Amino acid sequence: MPQPTQPVLAHPLHPRAAEPTRPTATLAVTSAATAVALMTYTAPMITLADTAASLRTGLSSQAWLLNGTPLGLAALLLVAGSLADDYGRRRAFVLGTALLTVTTALGALATSTLLFTLARIAQGAASAAILAASLGLLVSAFPTPAGRVKATGVWGAFVSGGIALGPVVAGAVTDLANWRWAYGVLAAATAVVAALAPRALTESRSPRGGRPDLPGALALGLALAALLAALTLGRDGWLRAPIGVLLAATVLLLTAFVAIERRSRTPMIDLSLLRRPLFLASTAGAFFTGVSVVALFSYVPTLVQHTMGVTAMGTAGLFVLWSGTSFVVALQARRLAGRVSPRHQLAVGFVLHALAVATMLGAAGSGHWTRLVPGLVVSGVGSGLLNAALPLLSVDSVPADRAAMGSGAGNTSRYIGSAAGVALMIAVSTSTGTGRHALDRGTNAAFMVSGALALAAAGLLLTLRERKPARP
Repeated sequence: MPQPTQPVLAHPLHPRAAEPTRPTATLAVTSAATAVALMTYTAPMITLADTAASLRTGLSSQAWLLNGTPLGLAALLLVAGSLADDYGRRRAFVLGTALLTVTTALGALATSTLLFTLARIAQGAASAAILAASLGLLVSAFPTPAGRVKATGVWGAFVSGGIALGPVVAGAVTDLANWRWAYGVLAAATAVVAALAPRALTESRSPRGGRPDLPGALALGLALAALLAALTLGRDGWLRAPIGVLLAATVLLLTAFVAIERRSRTPMIDLSLLRRPLFLASTAGAFFTGVSVVALFSYVPTLVQHTMGVTAMGTAGLFVLWSGTSFVVALQARRLAGRVSPRHQLAVGFVLHALAVATMLGAAGSGHWTRLVPGLVVSGVGSGLLNAALPLLSVDSVPADRAAMGSGAGNTSRYIGSAAGVALMIAVSTSTGTGRHALDRGTNAAFMVSGALALAAAGLLLTLRERKPARP
């Protein structure tokens, strides 16, 4: 039986019975680290053109410049959550911040597309430790339902805040110097958080015994790499043998992952949770957030720079209309607790995003960035609702002692969706050719795909309601 989540007891020879929990410090440090992790995640959205030119990256390969971090996140979030529960959430968090400092600095020094992509994958792995451990630390520091709603609401807002600040910092530094200095600044910010974390956080764990599920992590990581490769190559034609082979490999590896999880004593994810409607709602909501919302806005900044002649800093300012609105809404969304369920909040968020992308149709052909403004604001409101509801639902849909695993499962789904969605958006938008009119048609197609996925998500979430117990 898993042990309940609790602070780690001090040695019996010491007079202290237990290390004191610091809720405010825990919330501040985990939120700051999460924001910095998301800043490193979103920085390439603004610097992509400069980075690709500097590294001589071809059009098809540019998806990897964006997808490196979500690939590392998706592959390792589940195992990071399990390791954090078993061996200590503070330990996992501190290690993650230290590794993110080093890997972000390595990204700044990369001299080729391959080296930059590998650095981005390593950044994703480090961010996985931060994100998975953060919610576990918050659940331990805020054990009451009311405290948990407040803490996860603030944490979710800082997800939006990091997404908002990343492009602004990257755009400002790139305009003043170049894209490499942007990553240097982010590495320095991460180092500050890494220095503060050990003293601010209280260790907690929920050990199960057994070995880490490394075979499961390997199978999942290879499956995601095969899927992303297939989606990236798809822009040159979907009915080709290499794509069929990659998709078949994806299916086989995912099948192997499920088999490994069923046999493992300490699986990355307890597959019995899939019988819980709320857990399905959490993972589905996170996946569609990635594949529809995050993927689209990973693509929009490059679109703005290429079709509307907006500078990197100007593009970052436009991006803040979306992400800044999301931050404000996510911070205030905790007031909906008790009135609107997280599941319905997610559904509303997706409907708002679908309405927003409908207003953006034709924006690329118009050449005017003002056409994007209404959609950016409306989608920002929807994204704020999504970012506030997802962390709360991810921890409420699993047992309290498996909070980091629940966080890992939700975030894994988000970044699987994000990585697949970025490749899909690039493939759809460039499938009609590379001329100006072809790009306009491709952009509209990407908008329509994103909106359709959001509406599908809203419909699915409305069906995944908790079953009422049968009357005796």
